[in-house]
Amino acid sequence: MTSSNNRLSESLYKVVLQTLQMRFESFPHRHVGLDWKEVLAKLELKEPKVWSLHEMERTGGEPDVVGYDAQAREFLFMDCSAETPAGRRNLCYDRAALESRKEHKPANSAMDMAEAMGIELLSEAQYRTLQKLGEFDLKTSSWIQTPELIRNQGGALYADRRYNTIFVYHNGAGSYFNVRGFRGVLRV
Repeated sequence: MTSSNNRLSESLYKVVLQTLQMRFESFPHRHVGLDWKEVLAKLELKEPKVWSLHEMERTGGEPDVVGYDAQAREFLFMDCSAETPAGRRNLCYDRAALESRKEHKPANSAMDMAEAMGIELLSEAQYRTLQKLGEFDLKTSSWIQTPELIRNQGGALYADRRYNTIFVYHNGAGSYFNVRGFRGVLRV
C-alpha cells in the first residue's frame, strides 16, 4: 500500500494510472481538447500527486481530469463520483468545529481529511463548474470552501443539486450527516 512518505508500490502506481486512463477515455466530455498522453507525462513527473489521486479513488471519489489551467500549466482533477464520496462522509467542516463539539464527535473533519490526502475542498465556483459536466449530488451534499467571514461566525457552506438546480446552503461547521461529505480538487 503506502508508506509514511505517501508513496505507492510500483504495482499499485500502475493500477492507479490505468484506472485514471480508463476513466479519462470513458468520459471525454469532461476534458474536451485534452490529451491523455500529456496528462500521463505530467503525472509521471509528480509521483506524490498520484498518491493523492489514489486516496481520492480509495475513498470513492472517482477522480477525473476536468480542465487545464494554462497559466499555471496544471491539469485539474476533481471527484466525479455521482454522489459525494462514500469514504468521506460523516465529517464536520474543520478542526476548530471538531474540537468545539462537546459530545458525539465525528471521526474527522473535511478540511483535515483533505489536507491529509493532499487535496483541497472544491470552491463554490469549482463545484458549479463540475455540475456543468454531469449531475452530481442528487441524493447527497458536499462541504465546499467557506469564506472566513462565514467561518468566523461558526458557519460553513455545502452544496448539492436538486430540481436540476445547484443549491449552496449554510450549516453550523460542527454539524455532520451520513449524506454529507466533500469533493476534492487536485492540481497536477
